[in-house]
Amino acid sequence: MRTPVIAGNWKLFKTIGEAVSMVNDLKPLVAATQGVEIIVAPAFTALSRVADELAGSGILLAAQDCYWEEEGAFTGEVAPKMLKDAGCSHVIIGHSERRQYFGETDATVNKKAKAAIKAGLTAIVCVGETLTEREADETFAVLETQLLGGLEGLVPEAFSKVIIAYEPVWAIGTGKTASETQAQEVHAFIRSLMARCFGQGNAESMRILYGGSVKPDNVKGLMAQPDIDGALVGGASLQAASFAAIANFAG
Repeated sequence: MRTPVIAGNWKLFKTIGEAVSMVNDLKPLVAATQGVEIIVAPAFTALSRVADELAGSGILLAAQDCYWEEEGAFTGEVAPKMLKDAGCSHVIIGHSERRQYFGETDATVNKKAKAAIKAGLTAIVCVGETLTEREADETFAVLETQLLGGLEGLVPEAFSKVIIAYEPVWAIGTGKTASETQAQEVHAFIRSLMARCFGQGNAESMRILYGGSVKPDNVKGLMAQPDIDGALVGGASLQAASFAAIANFAG
């Protein structure tokens, strides 16, 4: 059985004080939640303080990005070992907004994923197609290129430290959501690709999350699909009540 993952990507929201207040509101709402890994991903500035607040809660901490070098003259970048030191267990890599606005490529995703795993972090590697690509029936081709490029050279043993997040770009922040059937079809394709490239065992154990306007009212149907193992949540993760309702989808 694959343990479901519900991860909240806070993007460019919340000061340190707001982030601390959010997790303190969240903790009692998920204190009794069983069998789900709950992750929050604040901005870099709040990571260490949020880590302190999460101690003993069972809620895990992720960063929203990292660099692939351990140290050096790379102004503005943050190394995976620094994230680990700040209390992170996970890091989001290759989010569509990083690809769209900041020049992220499959090659840089690959470097970052390898560096994150080397530092002891779990890499949440994001992939997804645009509306134009979906309408041109290019979804599977785009995802195969992103996955094979982003995971190139990873040894099979490393796959226990990889989570895939499928985020149709056309559904991020738009209010649109892939139907349960559409999402399941893509998740099944990703798992079959992982089996072909990295072995059936790795594919069966890998968690594949859906991201794209996940909300309390649609999470249960998505999570009922056999190849959807969780959600990478954007806007609905910014409020404790809505994020807890998603994390408690089985309740």
